[in-house]
Amino acid sequence: MLTMAVVTPTVAASCAQEGSGVFLGDDRLDSGSPSFVSTEDAQVDAETMISYCPSSACPAGFTTCPDSRYPCDVSLETDRDNCGACGSVCPSDGLGNLYTCAKGRCVQKCQGAYRDCDGIVDNGCEILPHTNDHCGECDVQCADPAKPCVAQPGVKGIYACGCPNDGLYCPRNSPQCVNPQNDDHNCGGCGVGCDPMGDGLPPPVNDTVSYGCSKGECGHLKCTFGNGNCDGDIESNGCETRITTSKNCGGCGVVCPSGQDCRFDATHQAFECKCPPGQTLCGGGCDGDVCWGECKDLASDSLNCGGCGITCSGRFDTKSIASCSYGSCTRVCLPGWADCNGNTADSCEVNTDSDPQNCGGCGITCDALLGQACVLGRCVVEPCDKDAGGPTR
Repeated sequence: MLTMAVVTPTVAASCAQEGSGVFLGDDRLDSGSPSFVSTEDAQVDAETMISYCPSSACPAGFTTCPDSRYPCDVSLETDRDNCGACGSVCPSDGLGNLYTCAKGRCVQKCQGAYRDCDGIVDNGCEILPHTNDHCGECDVQCADPAKPCVAQPGVKGIYACGCPNDGLYCPRNSPQCVNPQNDDHNCGGCGVGCDPMGDGLPPPVNDTVSYGCSKGECGHLKCTFGNGNCDGDIESNGCETRITTSKNCGGCGVVCPSGQDCRFDATHQAFECKCPPGQTLCGGGCDGDVCWGECKDLASDSLNCGGCGITCSGRFDTKSIASCSYGSCTRVCLPGWADCNGNTADSCEVNTDSDPQNCGGCGITCDALLGQACVLGRCVVEPCDKDAGGPTR
């Protein structure tokens, strides 16, 4: 009976029991703590010592197909073009679904928010769970008309029945979930807007304040954008402090650390101190004393590599990815590939998973004379034929 092992080229021999099965790399060696036995128990029958020799045979799950470039370079368990057998191709990807090969079988996988709610493979992942019949997941129904399926605020792509935290669902508003306690355009109810001049109330003392919504009612003085009421006297002098400065950034008395400035953050919709050490403000601008921008790491950000807006890009490549390293654009080989000729024009040209001349890395060779195969970056071996002679590996 043939037992196969895939090991590093440096492995020479091993103690094994007959029929111990297929091994990958050094997995046959116990990586745990050593155990200690008596000298008498440690006697090993010489017949259990098995030497391993180079092999051209394929381990279980691998094979050589008619269009193979190297021996044993096809995984029948994971290759969607040869899933379970050479030439057995998985179906093409459809809207919302893709197919992968898992354990030699084509398996459908839904992409993004799409779901396969009817269990019928032929029509793919047919549902976007954004409806009252399928809200967030398959068969999650929203029975209460006041709590329909709605996008949840602050979390992109998440849907649930009704608005969280006692929010109010306003179908004509964007976003549709509002806080009726302080929303100036939906104060206490959908579409109830507050008059910033007070609708008959005494006019605001200056333009740093206006009337708005508080506790679900209009007619409450509120600070306008970029202003803060730091002395507590909003009726007399309004919101007297600009909260756009490094001494009052986003709030009264919020001081920015040395080297940081106060900038408006579009994501958080608030003024924040920017940027922390190691990051640089990019995409910034100012309108009066209101400035904005985003903090980027110019040493590692592939969209801002070495400078704001410098993008690491290039042709579409399935063997490498663009990367930013210490502020310089480079390309990094994907697992199983290597750039052995140093020529960036042909990207990572060597398949180190299957190439017997570069098995696991550039220049690592398997035994070409004996047709030794390379699988998963390791040269294939099998127990030696005692009568055949030849080198062990």
